[in-house]
Amino acid sequence: MTPLIQARELSRWYGIVMGLNNVSFDVPPGMTGLVGPNGAGKSTLLQIVTGQLQPSSGTLTVFQEPPWNNARILSRLGYCPESEAVPRELMPLDWLTGLGCLSGLDAAAARSRAEATLDRVRLGREHWQRRLGQYSKGMRQRVKLAQALLHDPRLLVLDEPMNGLDPLGRQEMAQILQHLASQGVSILISSHILAELEPLCPHILILNWGRVLASGGRRDIRSELKDWAEELSIRCDDPIRLARRLFEADLLRGFDCDPAEKTLEIRLRDPEAFYAQWTGLLLSSGVAVHEIRSRTQSLRQIFEKVTA
Repeated sequence: MTPLIQARELSRWYGIVMGLNNVSFDVPPGMTGLVGPNGAGKSTLLQIVTGQLQPSSGTLTVFQEPPWNNARILSRLGYCPESEAVPRELMPLDWLTGLGCLSGLDAAAARSRAEATLDRVRLGREHWQRRLGQYSKGMRQRVKLAQALLHDPRLLVLDEPMNGLDPLGRQEMAQILQHLASQGVSILISSHILAELEPLCPHILILNWGRVLASGGRRDIRSELKDWAEELSIRCDDPIRLARRLFEADLLRGFDCDPAEKTLEIRLRDPEAFYAQWTGLLLSSGVAVHEIRSRTQSLRQIFEKVTA
């Protein structure tokens, strides 16, 4: 599958401050979450993707072409910035119609496109005659999303679109984005809160201090993070005997054993190898196992560990 976005040895600095430091990654079609703490380099990356900044070194391509000063590529992108720059004295339909006219549509076509786009982001028509300054934060975010969708882009780039929303607003925004993705729109969405993106995005890109820590699905990220170990809690009849058998197979980074409680806590060296050999190892050990629980099921735990 051809990547939508591809970076190779990409760097961007501001004087002596490094925004991105020699990063390489691929972003596939679909929905990708860009995650990292404040100052990780997320906004710098999104500004390069959308052609607002030029790389200091290295390359970044969107649809296999550099976006900098490239109208052909930029016309296929929709961008929703973190900053809230909506004209608060205008009504949403008037604003979007004006943007449509600036894009080359005639007045009737621009108004029709504006109406369709506001429906697409599920902004109720009863609100269309209110000025944007009277809108709630969540409603303004929908209008910002609508302006990014107005020209029907193939790739939607969203910088912290859920910032400042209440839980209900976050849920509604997530539903809108899932619906757009189901319609074939690829989405690159940033957040410093992994829990917002983990249920939405099958692909995750983790940034910190201007560098890519890991990218891919949950399994890919686990395999990339060499310092991270999956942990399991096992309740069994003979934890010492089971620990010895697993350690002999060279599958553990470490373990903690509590014979009195009949529990064994293990840290896996290679989760894929462990799960492939687990049944045979269990049978050969002769130990009766009553319960197995993962202590690191959430990608959030990985994120918190590597960005600490």
